[in-house]
Amino acid sequence: TYLFLKWLISRKTEITCSYHQLKPAFMKEVDSHFTEFVNSLVAKSALLDSSTSASHFPASGSEKEQHKAKTLRAPPEHGKIFTARRSLLDELFEVSHIRTIYHMFIALLIVFILSTLLVDFIDEGRLVLGFDLLVFVFGKFPVVFCTWLCMFCATVFVPYNLFIWWAQGHCSSSHRVLRSLFYGMLFTLFQTAGLGFGPTYIAVSYALPPASRFIVILEQVRLVMKAHSFVRENVPRVLSSVKDKSSTVPIPRISQYLYFLFAPTLIYRDNYPRNPMIRWGYVATKFAQVLGSLFYAYYIFVRLCIPQFRNSSQETFNLRGLVLCIFNSILPGVLILFLVFFAFLHCWLNAFAEMLRFADRMFYKDWWNSTSYANYYRTWNVVVHDWLYYYAYRDFLWFFGKKFKAAAMLSVFTVSAAVHEYVLSICFGYFYPVLFCLFMCFGMVFNFILNDRRKGPIWNVIMWTSLFLGQGVIICLYSQEWYARQYCPMENPTFLDYLKPRSWSCHMKM
Repeated sequence: TYLFLKWLISRKTEITCSYHQLKPAFMKEVDSHFTEFVNSLVAKSALLDSSTSASHFPASGSEKEQHKAKTLRAPPEHGKIFTARRSLLDELFEVSHIRTIYHMFIALLIVFILSTLLVDFIDEGRLVLGFDLLVFVFGKFPVVFCTWLCMFCATVFVPYNLFIWWAQGHCSSSHRVLRSLFYGMLFTLFQTAGLGFGPTYIAVSYALPPASRFIVILEQVRLVMKAHSFVRENVPRVLSSVKDKSSTVPIPRISQYLYFLFAPTLIYRDNYPRNPMIRWGYVATKFAQVLGSLFYAYYIFVRLCIPQFRNSSQETFNLRGLVLCIFNSILPGVLILFLVFFAFLHCWLNAFAEMLRFADRMFYKDWWNSTSYANYYRTWNVVVHDWLYYYAYRDFLWFFGKKFKAAAMLSVFTVSAAVHEYVLSICFGYFYPVLFCLFMCFGMVFNFILNDRRKGPIWNVIMWTSLFLGQGVIICLYSQEWYARQYCPMENPTFLDYLKPRSWSCHMKM
């Protein structure tokens, strides 16, 4: 019996060792087959959608005419394909190990709150529960709401009606090119003057606080991109129907356009995959997490940023102080990065998607696993990346030819960097192109150096290290400039004074 038990234990040990040796290979094989299955399913779905759309718009004419029609503009089914899928964090939070990381961030927030309360109690002799910073940055909210309402109503009526008037008269018009140019100029005028200049003028002239300006300017950019997508996706459909001599003109309903304006996507479609019901508990949870992230950011600025920059802005500039400032800003910078990602790209977009029963929740991918900046740019913000890819990158290649891929990528980087810097310049009230330089210099270099061929874990470490340093530079330099403009104001500033960095000369004046 003893020998039998001994043999049984040794046999069990051998089987366990074999299991652990075979498990990685087995899981890799399963993952490979599953990936092939999903890719095949998506490809078949795209093929089915393409064939269905082709049946609605039958081809006619010679092969040369068909080729010319195809090169005019790729139809919508050749663009982004929307499918019902959950957000990645919702799936990951079902794993207890990932939930523990989420709990650690909550614990860190509790520590920040306790630290603030205890320091205030020691300094003031009482608990200070005021949120002066939040009240300040979100000030003048009635102006913000009225501005947003005007922007939204204008975006509802102007682009939609311009498109309808153009589409209904395009078939019977004898001067189609001139008519199209006229309506195109009206639409461009609305985009630049109505949505472009108007909200910016209100934000500056009413001296809105930073967060209030962010709301106005980000909504401005969002509505401009939405209106462009609506026109860009529907104009080729009208041209195709006219070319095919169809009796009906494909004009979307106003309800479809309204749904698109609220939907968490920048790519227009007549219909999107929808969920059968709304989980209001899920919506409430996401909005509560957005509110929690807002207070989290408040305590980060109160405990980690304001004390440091309030004092450092009064010190004489030196290289040692700048280096210390950058490295001391890495922790708050990275925490703010995580909060922006979690609060907006996950919670805010998922809350609106749930209320609209919008089923495609892939607003981001696993950007934290990126081993290249090329992959990071594709996965960090899928919503904006899709718009840039289909309406900037691909349209550039369609216009200039596929041999100019490097120029197309450079143009996309330039547009993205310019818009980011425009948002920060208007919201902070000064021009300090730190983000633009990081985007265009280091971002472009890293995009080519850390490309998709880099697959090892060391490249993920390098990406995170550079990301940490970049966040430290952004928080440090923009905060120094903000306080320099508070400590060294100018009585009658000229336009050039808004362009010159005040932090470079403020220390000498003091």
